[in-house]
Amino acid sequence: MTQQGVRWTADQVLALAPDAPSRKAGSKLGVAGPWSEAGSTGEGAVWGLCKGSGSKPYQTIVDIADVAGPAYKCSCPSRKFPCKHALGLLLVWAGADGTVPDGGEPPAWAEEWLAARRKRADAKQGSAAAPAASADPEAARKRAEKRAERITAGATELEQRLSDLLRGGTASAEQMGYGLWEETAARMVDAQAPGLAARVRELGAIPSSGPGWPVRFLEECALLHLLDQGWLHRDRLPDGLAATVRSRVGLPAQAEGPPVRDRWVVLAQYDTADSRLSTRRIWLYGTESGRTALLLSYGAAGRAPALALPVGLALDAEVTGYTGAGQLRVELGEQFTAPAPTAQRPPGVRPEEAAARYGEALGDDPWLESWPVTLAEVIPTRAQNPRDARDARDARDARGTRDARETRDPGSWQLVDPVTESALPLAPSATSRPGLWRLIALSGGAPLTVFGECGHRGFTPLAAWPKDSGETVSLC
Repeated sequence: MTQQGVRWTADQVLALAPDAPSRKAGSKLGVAGPWSEAGSTGEGAVWGLCKGSGSKPYQTIVDIADVAGPAYKCSCPSRKFPCKHALGLLLVWAGADGTVPDGGEPPAWAEEWLAARRKRADAKQGSAAAPAASADPEAARKRAEKRAERITAGATELEQRLSDLLRGGTASAEQMGYGLWEETAARMVDAQAPGLAARVRELGAIPSSGPGWPVRFLEECALLHLLDQGWLHRDRLPDGLAATVRSRVGLPAQAEGPPVRDRWVVLAQYDTADSRLSTRRIWLYGTESGRTALLLSYGAAGRAPALALPVGLALDAEVTGYTGAGQLRVELGEQFTAPAPTAQRPPGVRPEEAAARYGEALGDDPWLESWPVTLAEVIPTRAQNPRDARDARDARDARGTRDARETRDPGSWQLVDPVTESALPLAPSATSRPGLWRLIALSGGAPLTVFGECGHRGFTPLAAWPKDSGETVSLC
C-alpha cells in the first residue's frame, strides 16, 4: 500500500462498494472539493472531513491494513459499509494528486478510533492464544448423532416424494404449484438439512420457467436423488466425498489442517443475495503455491458482508482449507503485510482444457455449479446460431442484403482461442451484465487473459488482463 509508494486504482476502490447506488454516490465525492484536513499515515489509515448538508463536516476514516479487509468509520447516518464518504475518500487518496498526503499524524478523533481497534485486536489475539474451555465430547457426539438421525429421516421422506412425482410423470409437476414444494422444503428444515431445503426450493421454481423446463427439472431431480443417496450411504463413500455430501446437505464445515502462507492475489469479488442472506465470494490465487482459493463472507439480507478485499491487490497471509473432496474454500488467517498492488496473475489455459478441468472437478463434487479457470489469449466473439445463419442466407437470396441483415439474430457470445479456434460460450447471466461490454472494449478484437467460472451453463468472466498490461480489471 502507501508504505510501498503505490496507491490503489479507482477500480479497486469501487469494487468495495456494497451496491450500484453507493458506487455512483461515492464517485461523485471522489474529488478534492468536498474534502479538507485529509491525510494518511502511510501505514494503512486514511482520514478526512467531508462537507455535507449540515453545519459540521462528516468525519471519515478508513483502516486499509485490517486483516479482514478495509474497516470504515464515518459520522454520517448511513448504514452501508463502506458509505459513500468512505468510497469518496479512498478515490481521492487513490488519485495521488496531493489532496491526501502521506506521513501525517491522524487527528484526535481518528487516533481514538484507531487506538480502540488496536486494543480490540490485541484482546482478540490474547483470547485466541488462551486455552479454550474443553467442551463435553460425549454431549457433542450425542447431538451430532441426533441431528444425523433427523437428516436421514428427512432424506428418506424426500426420496419417497421424488419417486411419487416421477411415477406420475413430469407433466404433473406443472400442475402441483409451488406450495407443495415449499411445504417439502419446510420439512427438510425441520429435519435440520438446510442444503436439501434449498435444492427443493430451486426444484419447485423450474416448472413453467420457460422452454426446456422438463429437461432442467429432470436434471435437478437426478442431482437431488444423488445427494439423498449419498447421505443415506455415506458410510460407503471415500472420506473426501463423504465430507462433501455432509456439506451439501447442510452440516457446518470446518477449516482444518495446517495453514498455507502465500502471497495471495485477489482475482475477483462479487455478491449474491436472496431473501435471507447476502453472500460475498472472493477468489484468490497463490503466486507461490499456484493454488486458487475461495473466501466466503455472509451478511444479513439487505446488508453487505463484512469481508472486503480490493481486486488486483496481493496480501501476504495464511489460509486454512475446508474439508471435502476438491474443496476450494478457505478461511483467512493471519495477514503479515497490508494489501499492495501486483502485476502477477495466474497462468492461463485454452478453452478445451478449462472445460476438462470442470469435468474433473465434477468427479469430486457432482453438485458443483462451476470451477475457477483462467483463459489465456482469448477473444470475445459473437456466436450466431447456425439456423439463424441459414435463414439469413435464404433471406438474402430472396430479398437482398439489406433485408437479410435485418433478419439476423445477434446470437450469444463466446470466448475464442484464435490459434485452436476452440471456444467457451458465455453463461446467459454473463451476457446481461455490464461487464461483458467492458470485456469487449478491453479486447478491441485482440486476445486477452480472462479469469472466471466455468460451469454447465457456460463461462462467467469475472476479471481480465489486457495484453501487455499487469493491471487487473474487474468485470463483476
